[in-house]
Amino acid sequence: MEALGLALASAFGMWVFMLVQAQYFFSGKSALKLKLSGLKWGDGGEIARIGVPGAITYGYQTVRGFIVNALILTYVGSVGLSAFAASDAILRFFWSVPGGMLAVSRMMISVSVGEEDRTTLTNVMRTALFRFIPLQSAISLFIILMARPFTLIFYQDVTSEVYQMTLWGFRIIPLCMPLSTILMFFNCYALASGRQYLVHIYGFLDGVLNVALFSFLLVPVIGMNGVYIANVLNGVVTTVVVIVYACIMKKGFPVNMDELMVIPHDFGVDDDHRLELTVHNIEDVTGMSEQVQKFCADRGVDKRRAYFTGLSLEEMAGNVVKHGFSMDGRRHNLSARAIVKADDVILCIKDDCKPFDPVQRQRIADPEDKTSNIGLRMIYKIAKDFNYQNVLGLNVLTIKL
Repeated sequence: MEALGLALASAFGMWVFMLVQAQYFFSGKSALKLKLSGLKWGDGGEIARIGVPGAITYGYQTVRGFIVNALILTYVGSVGLSAFAASDAILRFFWSVPGGMLAVSRMMISVSVGEEDRTTLTNVMRTALFRFIPLQSAISLFIILMARPFTLIFYQDVTSEVYQMTLWGFRIIPLCMPLSTILMFFNCYALASGRQYLVHIYGFLDGVLNVALFSFLLVPVIGMNGVYIANVLNGVVTTVVVIVYACIMKKGFPVNMDELMVIPHDFGVDDDHRLELTVHNIEDVTGMSEQVQKFCADRGVDKRRAYFTGLSLEEMAGNVVKHGFSMDGRRHNLSARAIVKADDVILCIKDDCKPFDPVQRQRIADPEDKTSNIGLRMIYKIAKDFNYQNVLGLNVLTIKL
């Protein structure tokens, strides 16, 4: 079946991979289970609102693929597509490195935005720019140095046209990887902070306009290398757009990470309105509850909410100590943070015990049994927002009262 057979083999391979993975989720052993009775259909609109901009990014890339492929076939021929596909096959392996970096950072950015933790938020981005980007630059240099060995994996005739095109693909495209990584992180932050319009702008520029436009201008003149250079220029333009956006919003050149990220002035609180606590045993929980209640009252929170804040913290932290700390015989830690901002009190509880989602537990609790999970039901009812995430092995629960 020639080329069609190769395509079908890849497709069937992915289906087999999916089915092998799926067995575990149907075995009853997995922590994730699909139960239609536990779904909150009302969340569908919010899920779509948050997820659509990121999903559309893949649509932009598909459109770009059609345009670039058409330009290659028109001005270079099928040999150009073969070279591009060969270099892309190896580069996709190395793209998993920034993808992994982003997966970890995405969780931390999301938690930091939810907690309005300005310091952690800027530290995550600072780590991305000053540690991840140098690492990605080193990987790009490695790919460039390995251009000939990588090309020989696909084509052994060094005099052939496709060999030369593939070789230059490995030499040029890696130059865009550090720049593209910058956009990936800023796009992630834009999505987490609710700037959907910015996600669309970044997605359209990176996904369609830049690469397609530069390819259209360069491929007729310099051939296949025009596509490779177009990807590098795309990285340059998107990085400039990130900086220009900050300049426009801050009405001047950004001089620190806060300004480059365009973090709102009212985001987060000063140290006087933040209380950090650590729990080692059940005795600490009671004292922590009283301390949090006094902390809230001293900062103008009404007595009722100050009381419920302390009670909520005591209930959730107490459950972790009673059940999580003793579950596996290992030593565990729990940290809590209380933030008073404007009319809100934000509680964040983190522990390193076995993953446990109180939000899901509340949703699947038997509504007829009023005595089960009574503390959780009470907190869930009085809270403005109740959010759980498992981040890097930590249970992270954020409650807004």
